[in-house]
Amino acid sequence: MAEPMEISSSSEALDLHSIRSRINELSEIHRIDKNKDEGEALSLDSEKLLKDCSLHFESKVKQIIEEYSDVGFLGIEDLDEYLAHLKEELNQVEAESAKISNEIEDLSRNHIEESNILEGNLEGLKYALDSIASQGMERVEEDPCLDSSMNDEDQSNLMHSNEEQKFEIMELESQIEKNNIILKSLQDLDSMFKRLDTLEQIEDALTGLKVIGFDGNCIRLSLQTYIPKLEGLLCQKTIEDISEPSEMNHELLVEIVDGTMEIKNVEMFPNDVYLGDIIDDAKSFRQLSSNLMVQQTQSSLEWFVGKVQDRIILSTLRRFIVKSTNKSRHSFEYLERDETIVAHLVGGIDAFIKLSQGWPLSKSPLKLLSIKSSDHHSRGISLSLLCKAERV
Repeated sequence: MAEPMEISSSSEALDLHSIRSRINELSEIHRIDKNKDEGEALSLDSEKLLKDCSLHFESKVKQIIEEYSDVGFLGIEDLDEYLAHLKEELNQVEAESAKISNEIEDLSRNHIEESNILEGNLEGLKYALDSIASQGMERVEEDPCLDSSMNDEDQSNLMHSNEEQKFEIMELESQIEKNNIILKSLQDLDSMFKRLDTLEQIEDALTGLKVIGFDGNCIRLSLQTYIPKLEGLLCQKTIEDISEPSEMNHELLVEIVDGTMEIKNVEMFPNDVYLGDIIDDAKSFRQLSSNLMVQQTQSSLEWFVGKVQDRIILSTLRRFIVKSTNKSRHSFEYLERDETIVAHLVGGIDAFIKLSQGWPLSKSPLKLLSIKSSDHHSRGISLSLLCKAERV
């Protein structure tokens, strides 16, 4: 009976040593993962994932640009449809991002719980192995000739005890494998979260809108507005010596109503575009929706930002055209609030011209409102001068 017992003891010692080594390895992996710094640089796989994501969005942007390459020739209604299309795609991506972010939060919470369970299981397994080893050592110390003097009943009890301990170890190993799978899934989710963060940065670049501050009921927004080229809009005019702006940068300080995203007040820096009527319309938009209990598809803030960008585009193009067409014999002045151009002609004559909605993006004709003389001694305005003012 001695020889089988020696083989069994040697095999069990080898199993215990292998299991202890594996437990130590898993404990080290768990410790490294738990103590990893949040600011650690991206791994090569994560960097490759982010690059692939950026290339995918760059391809999408090129596709949109090719589909709408003639945006400079579109009227104001077509531009609104174009912007609505882009915003619809953005809303879809934001909805998907919010859904995945919620899943990440749930899985992160489960990760913390499972990590604590894993840590407790590892400690319990170490304790069990230490207990098994100490029991074996105690029996050897009590009777060095245990293998030769142990009777059949004692051997059977010892083998039965070892089988129970092996079964417990197998259960712990199974739990460790499950925890390893959870850890792997959390690592994948972390990579996905970084990818979504990159997507949000690309979306900010595409829409030109970025939140740069949030304090109580005040939101500070950075707004970048891309100005379409005038080529094809005013083919009868030749504009030289003045560089056409390609983009305009503003900051909006938006005060919102408590618990909502509805506008209460707005300030713009630099304050070079009149927004009073748009702010009033945004407040009316909120009040009307509240009174009629209408289900809103967009907040007044979202509507307001779109209208502000439209106003910035029109105002910038109008000022550019007025500035570029000034000559020695006449000059032009753009009145932002009234959407009117005043033509100052030779002889102290001022012609007031009302701009059509969407001009110059739309090709609607302008309307001559009135002609006034700044010379109080003048008795009247000649017919030839009226014709000249109309041509201007």
